[in-house]
Amino acid sequence: MAITSRIKTTKAKLSKQNANDIIKVAAIQMASGPYVSANLSEAERLIEIAVNQGARLVALPEYFAIMGLKDTDKIKVREEEGQGQIQDFLSKTAKKHKVWIIGGSVPLATKTAGKVRNSCLVYDDKGKQVARYDKIHLFGLDLGNEHYHEEHTIEPGDAIKVVDTPFGKIGLSICYDLRFPELYRAMGEVNMIVVPSAFTDTTGKAHWESLVRARAIENLCYVIAPAQGGYHISGRETHGNSMIVDPWGVVLDRLPRGSGVVMATINPKYQESLRKSLPALQHRTIQVVNAK
Repeated sequence: MAITSRIKTTKAKLSKQNANDIIKVAAIQMASGPYVSANLSEAERLIEIAVNQGARLVALPEYFAIMGLKDTDKIKVREEEGQGQIQDFLSKTAKKHKVWIIGGSVPLATKTAGKVRNSCLVYDDKGKQVARYDKIHLFGLDLGNEHYHEEHTIEPGDAIKVVDTPFGKIGLSICYDLRFPELYRAMGEVNMIVVPSAFTDTTGKAHWESLVRARAIENLCYVIAPAQGGYHISGRETHGNSMIVDPWGVVLDRLPRGSGVVMATINPKYQESLRKSLPALQHRTIQVVNAK
């Protein structure tokens, strides 16, 4: 068959698919600072760009609303679930643009003094919060001059979260969770995984892309990975490289540094065909491992 004929055949097959089966999604990259209002204004600008490019699902990075001068700054702006400036912004913006928004992470109040829950919140296209995931794995690093101890300011979550959407099942996770593949296995067969992050530049250079692509490959699903990317007022440097990866591990789009939008098309039919061709998820023999 001639190349031209094959292209025409492929286009004809795609045209027969339900328009709702193929959707555009966006991952927002930011270099957030210590001022919530300024960060929300930047997020609004970037979301509008994504919507104008046809995105129906938009994911924001971890700490999109605040990257403080100190780790404790996020405690000062923590919100009770269901109320507050950050949550109002997510709800109103989703409703305004009629899109689903995944609010990378929001500092939510907890009963533990001096700590917050680092929570990923999902809003539907009517502005209703439909899911919440509290980060389970807390980042810790002592490497040279870099020291991070999230357990000092964050109370870990303890529940895996998968949310049903018009675009399929989406598994929620945050940043450091990416290093723990058992979390994603426990989600079951999801269509997408979202990993809003603020990877340090040091660990990001070494592991970020490898981990994101590995999670896509081993779960045969799309991975949407919006990230913080650049230099922050606090002096911290985040890795960036927000990306969207397909179930075969192919990076569909990426942004190395700075504020911007990463866009890609999610095709469930393609994902389904890969899972039929390589039924690795059906070949699993170890379902549960009990720690001794």
